[in-house]
Amino acid sequence: MSEPKLHAVTSGESGPRVAFCHGLLGQGRNWNQIAKGLADVCRPTLIDMPDHGHSPWSERIDYVDAAAVLAGTLRAIDPDEPWTLVGHSMGGKTAMVLALTEPELVERLAVVDISPAPTSSFTEFETFLAGMRAVDLDRVSSRADADDAMRAAAPDPTVRGFLLQNLRRDGAGWRWLPNLVALQRDIAAIAGWPQERISALPPFDGPVLWLAGANSPYVSEDNEPEMRRLFPRVRQVTVKNAGHWVHSEQPAVTTAALRALITSERG
Repeated sequence: MSEPKLHAVTSGESGPRVAFCHGLLGQGRNWNQIAKGLADVCRPTLIDMPDHGHSPWSERIDYVDAAAVLAGTLRAIDPDEPWTLVGHSMGGKTAMVLALTEPELVERLAVVDISPAPTSSFTEFETFLAGMRAVDLDRVSSRADADDAMRAAAPDPTVRGFLLQNLRRDGAGWRWLPNLVALQRDIAAIAGWPQERISALPPFDGPVLWLAGANSPYVSEDNEPEMRRLFPRVRQVTVKNAGHWVHSEQPAVTTAALRALITSERG
């Protein structure tokens, strides 16, 4: 069996395979609480997506390429079973592309607060990326210093804490885990959707759960026709009192919805 191409942590010994794909500037462990809540019905795998966490960096950011790397990782973990993919934001776009390009690998799909369309709401991440790159790591002596340095770019302490999870000790100093240079340079590709490269592919015919935050701008009614064309078996659920980070803001609702998807009758 080949080695996984992306950093992946799997738990559980039985049940269907479920891979969790995080969003921009996240890590696989962002899904840890949800995965633990589902471990009785599946074998969760938390993926660090390309250019994030402990996974390798890319020369450029591209959803079709990322989906291929993800596919290689899933096959290295288990070459025999199809997977359920759960993807948030950037990870959701990667998961959708993989379901369309290699449907034999994907049994069912959950897409969290993102659509198969260009996303203007990613502009907030441009601010986050610029703020992270602007931190003078040579002058950071503690995590509190980094928190102060990021305050202007990310005033919300919860968001700032999420971003600072990417900061790691490196000997006597600090380093960022994500490939910030490439992510900032290719933010248009991350916000985009590879329409031309997938336009000739048939729809994905497996069951699809589409979770959207009621307070989030990332999914709109305008996105529904294309989502239903590409994923005709989609079930849309709008989660009350949730913004873009649906799974962290409403973990119980997210877990229940994913449990229903994972345990629904197969075939």
